[in-house]
Amino acid sequence: MSHNPATAGWERVEDKYYRTIQLYSALWDPDFDLSDYIVAGAPYGGALALYKDEMKIQAYRSPQQSKSSIDIYSAAGRLIRRISWDKGSIKGLGWSEDEKLLVVTEDGVVRCYYDLQGDFTQFSLGNGAEEAGVKECRFYLTGFVALLRNNQFISVSRYDEPRPRLLADPVPFIPATEIIHSWTILPPSYTLSRHVEVFASTGTTILIADATEVLDQMLQNGPFVHISVSPNGKYVTLCSVEGKVWVIRSDFQEKLSEYDTGTGGEELPRAVEWCGNDSVVLAWDEEVHMIGPGGSVLKHYYDNFAHLAPEIDGIRIITTEKCEFLQKVPDGTEDIFKIGATAPASILLDAVDQLERKSPKADDNIQLIRAQLPEAVDACIKAAGHEFSAHWQKQLLKAASFGKSVLELYSSDEFVEMCETLRVLNAVRFYEVGLTITYEQFIRLTPERLIQRLVNRQQHLLALRVSEYLRLPTDRIYIHWACMKVRMSADDEDTICRMVVAKLTGKRGISFEEIARTAYDEGRGRLATQLLNYEPRAGRQVPLLLNMEEDEIALDKAIESGDTDLVFFVLLHLKKKLPLANFFRMINNRPVASSLIESSARETDPELLKDFYYQDDRRADGAHVILRDSLAQKDLSLKMEKLKLASKLLADAKEHALEAKALDESAKLLHMQEIFEKDLQQERFVGDSINETIFKLIRMGYSSRANKVKSEFKVPEKRFWWLKLRALVAKRDWGEIEEWGKTKKSPIGWEAFFNECLAAGNTKAASIFIPKCANLPPADRMDMWVRCGNMVKAGEEAFRAKDANALELLRSKAAGAAALEIDRLLKQLRPK
Repeated sequence: MSHNPATAGWERVEDKYYRTIQLYSALWDPDFDLSDYIVAGAPYGGALALYKDEMKIQAYRSPQQSKSSIDIYSAAGRLIRRISWDKGSIKGLGWSEDEKLLVVTEDGVVRCYYDLQGDFTQFSLGNGAEEAGVKECRFYLTGFVALLRNNQFISVSRYDEPRPRLLADPVPFIPATEIIHSWTILPPSYTLSRHVEVFASTGTTILIADATEVLDQMLQNGPFVHISVSPNGKYVTLCSVEGKVWVIRSDFQEKLSEYDTGTGGEELPRAVEWCGNDSVVLAWDEEVHMIGPGGSVLKHYYDNFAHLAPEIDGIRIITTEKCEFLQKVPDGTEDIFKIGATAPASILLDAVDQLERKSPKADDNIQLIRAQLPEAVDACIKAAGHEFSAHWQKQLLKAASFGKSVLELYSSDEFVEMCETLRVLNAVRFYEVGLTITYEQFIRLTPERLIQRLVNRQQHLLALRVSEYLRLPTDRIYIHWACMKVRMSADDEDTICRMVVAKLTGKRGISFEEIARTAYDEGRGRLATQLLNYEPRAGRQVPLLLNMEEDEIALDKAIESGDTDLVFFVLLHLKKKLPLANFFRMINNRPVASSLIESSARETDPELLKDFYYQDDRRADGAHVILRDSLAQKDLSLKMEKLKLASKLLADAKEHALEAKALDESAKLLHMQEIFEKDLQQERFVGDSINETIFKLIRMGYSSRANKVKSEFKVPEKRFWWLKLRALVAKRDWGEIEEWGKTKKSPIGWEAFFNECLAAGNTKAASIFIPKCANLPPADRMDMWVRCGNMVKAGEEAFRAKDANALELLRSKAAGAAALEIDRLLKQLRPK
């Protein structure tokens, strides 16, 4: 077919095709010996980490050269970062799904380098890892397992909150004379228990250990020098000491294929890895074998040492001079390009070729596949995604475009999306970026995490363009750029601030606080303060200002925000941190802060409130707090003490003389009440007012003591008479009331006596006081007699007033002798 050049690099294994795509060439200088290094490749076409293999004898190097380092390269061989290493022997070097580099040392310390720039977090494996020592590590996308020298396994399932835990102990299952020859892990996402499982070869068998138990698979063909699990977790490859390779199901129930390397166990493969889920790759120093599903083999030879970096859909082969990607040709691509292909998509691609040559056969081809045209268009779009060659991407998309132009109804969404995706993939595969990501890997990784990888490589402009092109938010990119500018720029602080503000002003979602925090962490305090002025959210500004010891600015910003919770947060922080005098000095000229402290302390901290009033010279308010405290006290001596304290606080100030006098009197009253309680034991007095005290004393019959209280506190005569009257009525001492009523004059009038006696139900006692109410109108006195039930006296009152109408009204209500008497009075008043 005319498009056979697309099959360059294809090789047939049984009934399937595999292809080797050269991604980059001339990765390192020819004299760079990759065999000296341990190489770990990050998933999804990510970076490579190189570290000198400590097990190999190295040529003599000067002390300067011999300093260890972990070198991070892009897949195209460009150095991204060199990390100096002096923390001991490295026993594990691997990557997480989001391209964090994990370095595990012999003593169980794990460093997680999270941004390709040398920044790291660190934790320890614990669980005796330091004493036993780490021997090896195996990594998966979200965690890793470490093998200790005492044959224990420790699992870490996540890096943001690492909780290392021991797996079930395999030691009881390992024969005394045996060791663990090789081991691998099955990630939690593929296990029934949802915990990582370890496959370990010992003796002739394999042990499977998880969090709770160890199972012996009872195999007879071991020991195995290599064990590897396929990316989908369904299959396991075993390589025996005789050089035989088996592929079995991961449940160990069925053997699928067998291959003999022919080395007889003398020169065993250095590495065994999966190429996608379809085939297994064995690597010797300069030779790579790929074994197909049926045991057929494909051999590749290299001029120098080859490292393997497995991926979900293939495998990267890295040598000093090139980086290749070996994969099974996707089914859709094979249907289009294989020799003699008759698939509709292949005919559609041929039609475009004919069209470009202006051949009439183009229309014949279209008519031939008219019924299958939608499927052919879809297949061409998908096949374009799997191509690395821009030429074949274009040809396949042209074919799809031509096909859909013939169709009346066809949604172009997938076509447009694929065009966008391929533009992005081609941009990141460019050797200066060096992300060798396939379409399938891109779908798994997601565009957001691809952009994060670009940001970590300082490819901010490309990250921005990709984000804008894919309509994704850009704020994190701008913030990262600004943070890097703050950390790495040699310019002065004013220049950096101007540059950052100019670039970020008007951009949505920008947090200047994050950039300011970076500046502060870098020791650029002034720049941090400058940048914080551009942070619109006070809630983000304030905590950092407090960290920076900019207490007054933090307080002012919190007050400006109008958020009382934020002001409280600052005030609590300052109160804990500052001496009390300094704290009060800071809030004194800030009314919002002062009033918040006052209202809060009033409810929760009376001592603070006292100190606050004292330093502000608010004596009356301070005395009020002490007085309230005094009233709450159960102990009388404490109550007295606090009253005296409050009085003393007010005594020095003339304007508070009245309040001071009142407090003195309160103390005096308390003292008298204490004596009354001791002497008269049957009644409580403490806490009562003066009125209540007098009332109780009279009711109890201690008039002389009541008089003493009256004179001591200058109780007005009128009030005293009222209190005495009510107390005697409450006591029902009618004789005393009657005797008292003989007094010539009453300061409260005699009507009060009448009302109180009547209210208590004693009409006899009440009636004694009616004649004394001479100042009242006759009608009122008549009413009083009526209320006492004495109609005759009421009639006499009316007769004296010569009020015939009133007499007639009384006559209508009276009965018996009272009626006759009223009749008599009426006749005297009206003889006729």
